[in-house]
Amino acid sequence: MAAATLVTGIGELTTNDDELGRMRDAAVVVEGELITWVGSAADAPAADAAVDVAGRAVLPGWVDSHTHLVFAGDRTGEFEARMAGAPYAAGGIASTVEATRAASDAALAANLDRLADEALRGGTTALEVKTGYGLTVDDEVRSARIARSRADAVTFLGAHLVPDGWEADAYVDLVAGAMLAAAAPLVDAVDVFCESGAFDGPQSRRVLEAARDRGLALRVHGNQLGPGPGVRLAVELGALSVDHVAFLDDEELALLADSWSGGRGTVATVLPACDLSTRMPLAPARRLLDAGAVVAIASNCNPGTSYTTSMAFCVATAVLQMGLTVEEAVRAATLGGAAAIDRDAPRTDRTGRALPPLGRIRPGARADLQALDAPSIAHLAYRPGVPLVHAVWRAGEQVVGPRDRAVRAGS
Repeated sequence: MAAATLVTGIGELTTNDDELGRMRDAAVVVEGELITWVGSAADAPAADAAVDVAGRAVLPGWVDSHTHLVFAGDRTGEFEARMAGAPYAAGGIASTVEATRAASDAALAANLDRLADEALRGGTTALEVKTGYGLTVDDEVRSARIARSRADAVTFLGAHLVPDGWEADAYVDLVAGAMLAAAAPLVDAVDVFCESGAFDGPQSRRVLEAARDRGLALRVHGNQLGPGPGVRLAVELGALSVDHVAFLDDEELALLADSWSGGRGTVATVLPACDLSTRMPLAPARRLLDAGAVVAIASNCNPGTSYTTSMAFCVATAVLQMGLTVEEAVRAATLGGAAAIDRDAPRTDRTGRALPPLGRIRPGARADLQALDAPSIAHLAYRPGVPLVHAVWRAGEQVVGPRDRAVRAGS
């Protein structure tokens, strides 16, 4: 039996659980990697050890459901040019592809570890990581293998850009054929950049249908640079998420909302840091929620358009500039992200191993917690830009913060 640890002294507990809600003077019991009890601190059961967070706010760890963390190099020059008025174009991805292909496995893994550790210190306890900067069979496979070392979900994004020297349809043949076949054993889902300058609707469909035929989950980059077929294609094919969604009409809003009427639907993932960095319109997160869609907030961490791992920054932006309440933004960055990677409920992986749900604080969920140096989650937007993480637990292990507060029961 795993030892039980009582996390007590919680001034405000955000559970994302419809029955438990947002609690005051709460406590949580963690055993192994799971949460086993949640309730009032006054009613807390005995445990082997206790940690007193002294009135701090506790919430689920961030679930960052859209990242591109396997890469080499940076694109500082491109960023500075955008800030000086140059428009964003998807073609800048090619420079990262060149640097990534030239990098060693060890260099790519070290950069992934650096960014994943940075995200963890900021409260991110679950990561989706995409390939997409290799764009050859061998380079996409090694990207997937490296991503698997740190990711809770790995996504194959061979259809990120048509690489130099290729005709688009011939490259789609490769992606949907030999490249997908080689990457499939290492990934959970397949994504496609369905956008002007990348892949059109028919090309995107070919990749996604080939992935679906292999039993893989689907994702779509869609409606980022302007109106396009991405949202409609994602909903039609039952994709887990469609990400960016800056340009939506009323029909697309309704499609995303209605996709949930029969059970699991397509999550609309907004990427606030990317919208700011590319100086594009902010995604209509408020309209999406009001329409009844399920929304996730993610970092889109990548070297070209959103070089940040800070989910707290994305949450603050969603509140201050996108019209969400703090509670809505926190839910989108935790439970919404879990839904976008199909981890908001108990699952089993391909080997039959049980996977506990993410993004909630309730019995049976993975014990992913963060404690803030603040009495309420409101401080995430009330004090934007201030590092507020006091402690982080991932799968029941405290990985960030002071550990001298843990005491044996009865000591």
